[in-house]
Amino acid sequence: MTTRGGSKIVGRSKAVPHTGPELVRDGLGVSRGIAIGTVYLHDAGTITVPELRIPAARLDAECARFNEAAANAGHQVEQLQDKAGRLGGSAGEELGYLLDAYRQMLHGSRLVRGVEARIRNDRINAEAAVQQEINEIVRGFEAMDDSYLAARVADIKDIGRRLLRALTNTAYRPFTALPKNAVIVAEEMTPADTALLDPALVAGLATVVGGSEGHTAIMARSLGLPSVLGMAELLVGVKGGEQIIVDGTSGLVVINPRPETLAFYRKERAAFLKARRILGRLKDVPAVTRDAARITLQANMELPGEVGAVLESGAEGIGLLRSEFLYMNRDDVPSEDEQYLILKDVVERMGGRPVTVRTFDAGGDKLAPALGCTIGPNPSLGLRAIRLGLARQDLLEAQLAAILRASAHGPVRILIPMIATVGELRATREVMNRVIRRLRKSGVALPDPLPKLGAMIEIPGAALSADSIAWHADFFAIGTNDLVQYTLAIDRSDEAVAHLYNPLHPAVLRLIQFTAQAAHRANIPVSVCGEMAGDPRYAPLLLGLGLRDLSMTTSNLPVVKSRIRALELAAAEGLARTIMEQTDSGRIGQLLDAFLAR
Repeated sequence: MTTRGGSKIVGRSKAVPHTGPELVRDGLGVSRGIAIGTVYLHDAGTITVPELRIPAARLDAECARFNEAAANAGHQVEQLQDKAGRLGGSAGEELGYLLDAYRQMLHGSRLVRGVEARIRNDRINAEAAVQQEINEIVRGFEAMDDSYLAARVADIKDIGRRLLRALTNTAYRPFTALPKNAVIVAEEMTPADTALLDPALVAGLATVVGGSEGHTAIMARSLGLPSVLGMAELLVGVKGGEQIIVDGTSGLVVINPRPETLAFYRKERAAFLKARRILGRLKDVPAVTRDAARITLQANMELPGEVGAVLESGAEGIGLLRSEFLYMNRDDVPSEDEQYLILKDVVERMGGRPVTVRTFDAGGDKLAPALGCTIGPNPSLGLRAIRLGLARQDLLEAQLAAILRASAHGPVRILIPMIATVGELRATREVMNRVIRRLRKSGVALPDPLPKLGAMIEIPGAALSADSIAWHADFFAIGTNDLVQYTLAIDRSDEAVAHLYNPLHPAVLRLIQFTAQAAHRANIPVSVCGEMAGDPRYAPLLLGLGLRDLSMTTSNLPVVKSRIRALELAAAEGLARTIMEQTDSGRIGQLLDAFLAR
C-alpha cells in the first residue's frame, strides 16, 4: 500500500493483532491530522410508529399532546444552543445558525401546522401525522432544483426524529460509553449531533456524506478533529470496535489496518504532531519572504472568547470579526450599549492591534430570529447582509454606533458584507455619517481619524465593478468562500457538488486578480479573508497576484507563515503570471504543486 504522495507504507508492529482484511477508503480530507482509534458506529436511527385512528372527541387532546412534544423538542434544541455557545469558533457559529432554524421549525411553522391539520382532518395519532408530514416535506425539498434546499433534507429529518422521540419518550444518547480514542463513523453527522462530541474522548470523524465547507467540516476543523468526509463505501464491511486510521490531510481512511500500515501511520502522526510544535515556535517571527517582502497575517474571529487564541497564534490583528454572534440564540435585538461593551472588550484585549468588524451578515442560512430573518425561496440570494441592514436601518445604525464608540479604545475598521453596487456602499456611508453626527452631538468620544469603511468583495458583480467601488471604499476584503460559490453556482455545503467547489477555477482567479489590481490603482488596502487565505497551498499564488494581507483561522496561521517564509516573492509573481495565462484548473493545480515541490 502507498499513500497519496506515493510513499511506501513499511515497517511491522507485532504488538497489535490483525484479525481481518484491511479496508481503505478515499474521501475528502476536511480537517488535517491523523487519528488512530476505535470505530464507533453512529446511527441516528429511525423510530417505527403505528398509525392509529383517533376518535373525534380526542382530537383536541391529541393536538395538545403533539404541541407538548414540540415544546419539549424545542427545549432540547435550546440546551444544544447553550452547548453551541461554549464550542467557540466557527463551529459554535455554524451550529448556532442551524439550531436557530431548528427552533423556528418547532414553533408555528409549516411543519407544526401540517401535523395538526393531519391529526384533525385524517383523525390519526400524532406520531403518524409527524411521519407523514416529514415525508411529504422531504419529497418536496428533494424535488427542488436548488442545491441548498435539497441539502436541508437531513435537517428536516432530524427535526422529525426529535419530535418522534419526544412523542414516544425515547431517549437519545448516541455518544455514551464511547471507547477510548473513539472515531465516529456514520452515514452523516448533523451539527446538532456534533454538539454532543467531547474532543477529549473523540479522536476523529469519518462520514459517507459531507463537503469540505459544510457545517460538519467547519466544526471538525474548529474542534481539531482529523476528519474525512464523502466516502460512499465507508460503511461497507465496517464493524464497531475495529481499529481505524483517519488521515484528514490526505483524505484516506484505513479500517482494520495491517501491522505495517499501523506502524507507518504512527510515525506519520508523530511527525505531524512534531511539525505542529515546531510551527508553534513561529509565533513571534514575522511573515517575511526570502527576498524580504513583508506579509501581514491576521486572524478571523467568530466569538469574543477567541481573543486569547488570536493573541497566542501570533496574529497581527483581527482581519475579520464576524458580528453575527451578537444576534444569535436570542429572541430580542441587542442594544447599542450591549454591543458597545462587548466590542470594547475585544478591542481593549487586542492591545492596540487592529480589529476589523464586519457588520451583521444575518440572513440566508444564518438565521437570527431577533432580526426577523426567514429562509426565503433562495437563501443565498435573498435579504441578507447589507441588504438587510439597509432595509432595517435602525439595526444598522445601532451596530455602527457601537462599533464607532468601541473604536475610541483602539484601532478599528468597519467592513460591509455582500456589497454588490456603489449605491449600497454610498447609502451605508450616509447612515454612518448620520450616526457620527448623532454621537458627536451627544458628546460621545470618537477617535481621530474615524474608522475606515471597507467593502467585502464576495459577489462576482462587485469584483467586476471593483474599480468604481474602490472610489467609495477605504479598503477591500476579498471573501473567497462566497466568491467561489457564486461564481461557480455551487453550494459548498452540498456533498453532491462539493467536489466541484474549486478556488483554482480561472474565473475565480481572474476576479481575485481584478479586485487586487483595482485596489492598487485606487491606492487602498486589500486583503483576503476566506478559506483560501488559510490554505498554505494557495499562499504563493495569492502573493503573486499582489495580495499582502491574509486573514485566517488561528490554527492555520503558523503553517501559512512557514510557507511564506520559504518563498521568494519574485518567483511567486512569475508563477502567478504563468497561471493567469492558463484556461484549465487542472493545469493550474499542477503548476502550483510543481512550484511548491521545488
